[in-house]
Amino acid sequence: MVCHVTISPTHPVTSCAWCGKELMSTGRGRPRKYCSRSCKQRAYEQRHNVAGTSIPAEAVIIHPDRVAALRDSLFELRCAAEDVATASAEGAEPEEMRVLCTELVALARTIEKLR
Repeated sequence: MVCHVTISPTHPVTSCAWCGKELMSTGRGRPRKYCSRSCKQRAYEQRHNVAGTSIPAEAVIIHPDRVAALRDSLFELRCAAEDVATASAEGAEPEEMRVLCTELVALARTIEKLR
């Protein structure tokens, strides 16, 4: 027997509490918080590591090298956004705007994956 679950607009899309991956709610049972057992384990380890310290449980601890990489990525994203703004102000052709916007969106998606 095959069971089909239909996702309707009344079932909200949520994100994994650890990695941010989209989770579709089926509307049955308790809503999922994590996309996988691995993410659930990483979240547990994080909570366990900060227990008994002054660090808030929802804090994310990352290596300084990752912070530097994130800062560089955000700078690159800001530069791309400024390029779009400049091109728009200078009356750029639609094709040039499309290329710049595509690059901007690609950079933003890359940064989103850094969770």
